[in-house]
Amino acid sequence: MSARADAQSDWVDITGAVLLALATVATAWSGYQASRWNGEQAKAAARGNAARIESARAAGLANSQTQVDVATFIAWVDAYAHRDAKLTAFYSDRFRAEFKPAVDAWVATKPLQNRRAPLTPFAMPQYRLAEQTKSGVLQGDAEQWAARARAYLQRSTNYVLGVVLFASALFFAGMSAKLPSRRIRIVLLCLGVAVFVGSMAWVASSPVTVSV
Repeated sequence: MSARADAQSDWVDITGAVLLALATVATAWSGYQASRWNGEQAKAAARGNAARIESARAAGLANSQTQVDVATFIAWVDAYAHRDAKLTAFYSDRFRAEFKPAVDAWVATKPLQNRRAPLTPFAMPQYRLAEQTKSGVLQGDAEQWAARARAYLQRSTNYVLGVVLFASALFFAGMSAKLPSRRIRIVLLCLGVAVFVGSMAWVASSPVTVSV
């Protein structure tokens, strides 16, 4: 009986030692991954902010260009209403390249005779601002980077939880080596193994990032 008890005790000690070693490595790995994904989240957030700033800059430029177009158009209409051909041509020559196609298309609708014509050239499909389009694209990029940052933050949080779970397995393994009752030691060791295996299966399915 004594030899059998010693063998069981050795089995418990060996299993506990193995669990301690594996849980320690898994804890370190989870901590490393949590740190890495936290870094990835920070980089994604920075890129998203940069894209959002560029989007705002492009939108501001587009608004300025629209104001120029509006001012030029009002002056042109005023000259046209006064039948000042020279001044009308003067302002027409100063229409921006993006604005002139819209004006030409609007004039072709004969707005003075056609009640169904758009009220201004700004309602024409030909009126397109490259900076406004650029702003929309950059805003989309910013949203994509923000979504990545949220995903990376969640992955970092998951690995932090993994650290906590593996630390629990370490606790059970450590306690199983210190208690005098073999039955309690086995129970604690089984709990530690269960927590470790479940946590390991979950962490193994999580995305991994490394830095060389």
